[in-house]
Amino acid sequence: MKSVLLFTYSIISYLIGFVSLLFWILSVSNLIPEISIDRNADVNFPLALTRNLGLVLLFAVPHSVMARKWFKDWITKFIPTPIERSTYVWVAGVLLAVLTWYWAPLGGMAWNIPAGTTLFYVVYVLFFLGWAILFTSTFLINHFDLFGLRQTYLELTGKPYTPLKFKIVAYYKYARHPLYLGGILGLWAAPVMTMTHLFFAVLLTVYFIIGAIFEEEDMMKEFGHEYKAYKNKTPMFLPFLKRRTQK
Repeated sequence: MKSVLLFTYSIISYLIGFVSLLFWILSVSNLIPEISIDRNADVNFPLALTRNLGLVLLFAVPHSVMARKWFKDWITKFIPTPIERSTYVWVAGVLLAVLTWYWAPLGGMAWNIPAGTTLFYVVYVLFFLGWAILFTSTFLINHFDLFGLRQTYLELTGKPYTPLKFKIVAYYKYARHPLYLGGILGLWAAPVMTMTHLFFAVLLTVYFIIGAIFEEEDMMKEFGHEYKAYKNKTPMFLPFLKRRTQK
């Protein structure tokens, strides 16, 4: 019965995380004006700027802290180990939704590509390509492990959890963080780039870079020389950008 409850918990957590991610993407797409981050400014600029910085910190700090091994070791003293990842997923999902929903418009325009032009459609293709890279990257890692379902499914079926092995496949042959790359591309590929959207893209891009650095420290500890060799020959984000082998 306990394993059934844990699996149910992970399914609910997965749905929260997935819906929040979809909401985030739609909010920056401007395809649904009612949920777009490009709403009319409702507070003065200094207050909007302060609120947005606070929202990014509210999302970024827990999102990074909860991914660290020391936090995982601590939290599993209070919750069953199989739902540690699921707990991370729903907390991150809720915070991402809060970040997106309460993002304060800043007013102003960075660029506006005329609708119907070739460049307009090219940028939209890049937008969808970015999110496609993000989603497919999760499956290359192991989508269900990343979102916490594999852990509770193994518990449900009475099988021990085995950590994922390090592997280099598809996008990962050309960039160490294609998941982040896809997110960055999706954020920046906007035919209409308001200052609201631009500030959103800048701060989250900075966070993705910081997050990737922290993630690589964990990968180095877990996989050692194998990951170091991969890191030395593969660019962090930009495919085909050659790296000079480090001694």
